[in-house]
Amino acid sequence: MSGAQNGAVRHDLIDTPRGPARVETDAPDGPAGSLLVLGHGAGGGVDAPDLLAVRDAAVDAGLTVVRVTQAYRVAGRRAPAPAGQLDEVWVTVLTELRARHPGLRLVVGGRSSGARVSCRTARLTGAVGIVALAFPLHPPGRPERSRAEELLTGLPTLVVNGDRDPFGVPAPGGPVRVVTRPGERHDLRKDPVGTAAVVRDWLRGQGLTSG
Repeated sequence: MSGAQNGAVRHDLIDTPRGPARVETDAPDGPAGSLLVLGHGAGGGVDAPDLLAVRDAAVDAGLTVVRVTQAYRVAGRRAPAPAGQLDEVWVTVLTELRARHPGLRLVVGGRSSGARVSCRTARLTGAVGIVALAFPLHPPGRPERSRAEELLTGLPTLVVNGDRDPFGVPAPGGPVRVVTRPGERHDLRKDPVGTAAVVRDWLRGQGLTSG
């Protein structure tokens, strides 16, 4: 199964105040039910196994999926930009994507750093839900530096973390659902298809799919 092969795939750049960001769009065969936009981890890219698996599952379920490469990565830098710059690039890209896909409900998300960016900007971008893969609750060995407040957006949120993640696992509460994957670490590489199935089922439960 490869949702990326269902419909048109578009690769291009969107100008931002911090330089161009790259977007890769995968569309379903029929009308899309929603738009899912995914960001990458701090040192990784949009071809991480969990992101690719989620893309495939979501496209097969009738969503248009866009994977966004942050401007610092397009520029060839490995070290992530400061949080404020990441958020600025993300909001600029999301503004353009909403103009390209009018009328579609917006779901934002990503893995690790990308999940944090999505949470911090979710209200500003007009998202109706968040998919947070490997949300880094705290730096390894530093539980006192919790980032749990970033999940408190008031929006329906799915968190999928491994039970062996050294960055910790957030607690569920309110609209935040937390699914802990057994045997997985921060990279969620052990069973990406299983992780994607959790995301697909949550999207369906939220009424965000068309297939």
